[in-house]
Amino acid sequence: MKTKTADKIVAYLKGKKQATAKDLADYLGISRQALFRQLAQLLNKGQIYKVGKPPKVFYFEKEIKEEEIKLGLEIDEITKKFIEEKFLIITPTGERKEGLAGFTFWCQKTNQPIQKTAQEYMKTWEKYDSFRKDGLIDGLAKIKMTFSQVNLDDLFYLDFYSIERFGKTKLGQLLLYAKQSQDKSLMKELAAAIKPKVDKVIKKYKIDGVGFIPPTVKRETQLMKELERNLQLNARMIPIVKIMTEVAVPQKTLNKLEDRVENAKKTIIVNDSKLYNNILIIDDAVGSGATLNETAGQIKAKGICRGKIIGLAITGSFKGFDVISEV
Repeated sequence: MKTKTADKIVAYLKGKKQATAKDLADYLGISRQALFRQLAQLLNKGQIYKVGKPPKVFYFEKEIKEEEIKLGLEIDEITKKFIEEKFLIITPTGERKEGLAGFTFWCQKTNQPIQKTAQEYMKTWEKYDSFRKDGLIDGLAKIKMTFSQVNLDDLFYLDFYSIERFGKTKLGQLLLYAKQSQDKSLMKELAAAIKPKVDKVIKKYKIDGVGFIPPTVKRETQLMKELERNLQLNARMIPIVKIMTEVAVPQKTLNKLEDRVENAKKTIIVNDSKLYNNILIIDDAVGSGATLNETAGQIKAKGICRGKIIGLAITGSFKGFDVISEV
């Protein structure tokens, strides 16, 4: 009986530990097109995994541990579905692990029992989701406790950046690694993940002007520019400019609130004179809230908004306005 090509690939990886596409094509004697069809199926089934980007990509056999095999029997269907939707981890080597497989990996790495930890993961999220209303987390009460002068009429974020014990949320992981790696595919995925909620805010508050908070640090690929391009929002874009100073000082490097306020007040410019009914300002993460609040202050001072100014961040902190220094 002939051995299937897929089985040959797995057996080869088991023996060699790792291989490139060229190694496998040479060994099997098949075309690259045929090989990549087989590899795609094995990757989808979770029998193998890959590390790297073209032209340097290596394939490995995936070792399925006993705990992972038992996972389907230990966890109820509701919890399984929840973990599949919510969990994502990026390993120190840059490997992406999602859903049940990612959760199992994390439990094994941290020496925690899968079934018990899965239930605790659900309970932890119940606590955090209690702050969510109509899909959004309200940050206005916190900003009112932070600033004597609040220029925003509302402030929301789409998710928490991280949760206790379990670390960064799925949206937090996507945001961090999309921004730090300047990976356009991750930025596109992030935009797709947040677009329904952003569109909902625009419709609900009748937004006709949208501004994106500009970055401080120069990068070849800028997250906010890519988000603006991929979101394709149904509103006019308001030009918001970051003044380039002699030394670029990112907000995340400033620990004192007054320094963050001064930084935002003196380096962010709303470069628009058109009149809008309601304006939405989008930022990647709410740290102190100073940038969004000061930008809203400029809009009010220029008198270009007849109605409400809404702040929207992709992620925010749970306790007060903790500094999210990674993003």
